[in-house]
Amino acid sequence: MSTATKPKHIGRNISRIRELKDMKQDALAIALGISQQMVSTIENSETVDEQRLIEVAKALDVSVEAIKNFSDEAVFNYFNTFNDAVSNSSFGQGANNNYDCTFNPLDKVVELYERLVQAEKDKVEYLEKLLNGK
Repeated sequence: MSTATKPKHIGRNISRIRELKDMKQDALAIALGISQQMVSTIENSETVDEQRLIEVAKALDVSVEAIKNFSDEAVFNYFNTFNDAVSNSSFGQGANNNYDCTFNPLDKVVELYERLVQAEKDKVEYLEKLLNGK
């Protein structure tokens, strides 16, 4: 069994990042100013020249290193870490869901009604001025 590591398939990495960003090949092609077929060719290539890689990275809004070092395992680990952090926070299952509100909602309702009443008073005052002015 060989211990040599297989080189990264850059085109496949581009394809996976594009898919994760919910971008179609057509959209990437437009961003790069090339045809959709050319994007397909790039995604099927094991290597991509550095200048093209820079352009693709810019179009995908990621770094060149992110494309070169992309792995599905890292993505899943990231999301699992995120989910673990959320489940351990106050928003997770079984936790004390204590949502600290920074204001009293009743005060906001009262404030809204006061503004509505004041607006109605202003309308009445304006209409009275119009009637008295004629």
